[in-house]
Amino acid sequence: MAPMFRWLSLGLALALGVPAAQAQQAPIKIGEMNSYSKWAAFTVPYRNGWQLALDEINAKGGVLGRKLEIVSREDGATTGDATRVAEELVSREGVSFLFGSFLSNVGVAMADFANQKKIVYIAAEPLTDAITMAQGNRYTFRIRPNNYMQVGMLVEKAKASGAKRWAIVAPNYEYGQSAAEVFKRLIKERVPGAEIVAEQYPALGKIEAGATVSAIEQAKPDGIFNVLFGPDLTQFVREGNTRGLFEKKTILSLLTGEPEWLLPLKDEVPEGWTVTGYPWDEIAEPKHKAFVAAYRAKYNDTPRLGSLLGYMVVHMIRDTIERAGSVDTDALIKALENAKFDTIVGPVTMRGIDHQASMGAWTGKLVLKGAAGGMIDWTYNDGTPFMPSETEVKAVRKE
Repeated sequence: MAPMFRWLSLGLALALGVPAAQAQQAPIKIGEMNSYSKWAAFTVPYRNGWQLALDEINAKGGVLGRKLEIVSREDGATTGDATRVAEELVSREGVSFLFGSFLSNVGVAMADFANQKKIVYIAAEPLTDAITMAQGNRYTFRIRPNNYMQVGMLVEKAKASGAKRWAIVAPNYEYGQSAAEVFKRLIKERVPGAEIVAEQYPALGKIEAGATVSAIEQAKPDGIFNVLFGPDLTQFVREGNTRGLFEKKTILSLLTGEPEWLLPLKDEVPEGWTVTGYPWDEIAEPKHKAFVAAYRAKYNDTPRLGSLLGYMVVHMIRDTIERAGSVDTDALIKALENAKFDTIVGPVTMRGIDHQASMGAWTGKLVLKGAAGGMIDWTYNDGTPFMPSETEVKAVRKE
């Protein structure tokens, strides 16, 4: 800036009563990326959530006297596109750190990118344990409860069912494979006599529901562990309902109680399934009710789990920057490790040994409410008791 224009800028700031230093401070730029085109049912509500949080934070003056700016990009739902876009955000846009991603394989690629580039990456949505376990590193953190935690919550519910012969159906990519492996391990550890009698792994987004249901039927399980979501889930439920697959069986289903995946089922909701989900309309805590009210006022829509996660992660980012006192990478890592956050779902700690947050999940049973599904008999399970032990973490993390 030329000297004359610099003095004019300072004079205008003083005339308006704005401190000159504050008037000149550039916003804090954060990079965000997600699969908005491929997985809009989850990611668009998630974007609405972080935009709501961003607006609230900036309306109160931002962070460290500076506005927050989120530079958001489509990640193409592929590892190659994601790492290319991440590089552009870092090198061209000059973002201080990165957050986001939906698919677990993309999350793993982003963790590797963060480690190579030595930049903080906060995984908001991917669930595979690898992100904070085998592929975990100093620069990668995760907000959402991972597969190990959520599957553990469901297995606890399975103990009283008496089911011993289990079938697994899961999408054939990182998330599904990870969840299936955790289930096989935990059901055998915690339910004496349990065995896996069938495993079906349809390609993501390409399920042949008739063949999948037939294969499970032939194994005659008394329990089914389901990891399908999106259109695959809808087709599987429709075919299973038609053929009576779910009758007199214990069904454990990861994520199916989330509005993102319940709403498309409409009146075909398979009642009685034990699920993890998000009963947003029944949570009575004042902070959560205020979030729901603000979200509905802004978007004229009801929140999804993605909305909650987007909202939470940006507020946690705000808190982290304030504690760090800057956006220096080492300072951010120090501010995140073992940090305690006061969130709209209660206290959440970012565990230092694996950078996994203690955010919990809701478990309950599916029920048809009018023309749509919901959850009953639900509880919120704090994530801490379900996290991998320190011994397990140290055994698999490479650092």
